[in-house]
Amino acid sequence: MAYDPKNLSVLSYANGFTLWHYRTTDQPADVDNAGYFNEAANMLRVGDFIFVNAGIGAAPSHGVLVVVSNAGGTVDVSNLTAFGSVNSD
Repeated sequence: MAYDPKNLSVLSYANGFTLWHYRTTDQPADVDNAGYFNEAANMLRVGDFIFVNAGIGAAPSHGVLVVVSNAGGTVDVSNLTAFGSVNSD
């Protein structure tokens, strides 16, 4: 699949920083590829965080991406830093 703009939402904004949330059925390895968020290049800034729920309906993964570059309409984000990957109970 591909980026879906209706699944990206602002959670908080302050001092030039935005905290985003994005939910998708795409796998994290697809979501964190350079270019995945190009359609949102006009909104995303270097240093913004994106909380991600990826792989919904298949193999869900949850975590955060950081926008590491945004130049010429090409957005690159960090690899997903996972949250809640271990449940010991």
